[in-house]
Amino acid sequence: MDVDSDPAASSKPTQMDLEDQTDTKGKGKAEEGNGKGEELADSIGSLSIGPGRTNFKKKPVIIIVIGMAGTGKTTLMHRLVCDTQASNKRGYVVNLDPAVMTLPFGANIDIRDTVRYKDVMKEYSLGPNGGILTSLNLFATKFDEVVSVIERRAEQLDYVLVDTPGQIEIFTWSASGAIITEAFASTFPTVVAYVVDTPRSTNPVTFMSNMLYACSILYKTRLPLVLTFNKVDVAKHEFAIEESLWTAFHIPRQRLITGRTLI
Repeated sequence: MDVDSDPAASSKPTQMDLEDQTDTKGKGKAEEGNGKGEELADSIGSLSIGPGRTNFKKKPVIIIVIGMAGTGKTTLMHRLVCDTQASNKRGYVVNLDPAVMTLPFGANIDIRDTVRYKDVMKEYSLGPNGGILTSLNLFATKFDEVVSVIERRAEQLDYVLVDTPGQIEIFTWSASGAIITEAFASTFPTVVAYVVDTPRSTNPVTFMSNMLYACSILYKTRLPLVLTFNKVDVAKHEFAIEESLWTAFHIPRQRLITGRTLI
């Protein structure tokens, strides 16, 4: 006597069927992943990133020399120009002091070729400082042309040395000084060299005044700043290192102990 099997039992998939389905799905996902990987590899290969495809251009470093009157900025500039020539470094010199009578070095771009300082004083009835400030303002209106000239020669230069007026506040805190500094910094790597008169800074009050002024320039320009102790043949600069180390260690320690600083 024949007995029919249970229809529900015959419709239930077997373990072998489940394994076959799982293998099929796994192979499909693997093939899909391989296809995406090949597409990604092809897209990366189409970029053709190599040393011959880079568009980075060499840019010279701008060094803006700033300091109080009489610190020896122009003399330092002369030594920097001589050093670049002696070491076969390609330098470019910019003079922004309209009142200087003579320069011990040749300037590639000189504000005196564009603006006549004494004529500005006569035309606008200004004193010496007002004449320097107005001359700098007039020159700053065309400073984009100066940047363009340096950009055209960028690949041929290593450094651009910039001499500023002797009256530090005229360049540092004026609108024209800010325009010139930002124009340089937005186009080239720029560094500020703050020149310190070492013999005068042996006095702790003068030393701390210089340090505070350097900090104000650092926070205003937001550029790397290098403290340059000049005239070290007259007075050694070791005291400045000792003062800096003492300040760096003792003032934070005093703040922690008493809640007050020594300045």
